[in-house]
Amino acid sequence: MTRYFRPSVEMPEIYLYRQPVDFRKAALGLAAIVEQELGRNPFDGALYAFTNRRYNKIKCVFWEDNGFVLYYKALAEEKFRWPKGDEAIMSLTGQQINWLLDGYDLSRMKGHKKLYYESVL
Repeated sequence: MTRYFRPSVEMPEIYLYRQPVDFRKAALGLAAIVEQELGRNPFDGALYAFTNRRYNKIKCVFWEDNGFVLYYKALAEEKFRWPKGDEAIMSLTGQQINWLLDGYDLSRMKGHKKLYYESVL
């Protein structure tokens, strides 16, 4: 199935807010969290992802030219596997936000370790 209404994998800056938020907040309320709690500029074009206390909904907000875009997904039965951590936000790639939206656990997805060599001999 082709998904047309998703965050772009080419989006340069994506941040996941780790703590659940009150989902009565719309775009301006979420932008206020970005500005007041994270000390970031909500008008810089970065996408910010939020979840609710039950981890069954996601809202993403970003500024696009002349207004906020709000992406909202509510799961019918399951929960999102929201990454835990000490920092308030976590940086994601466009692929990672889409994996999260598909239900993958980002903390368990690890690629091969990087190898560093200085010579082939």
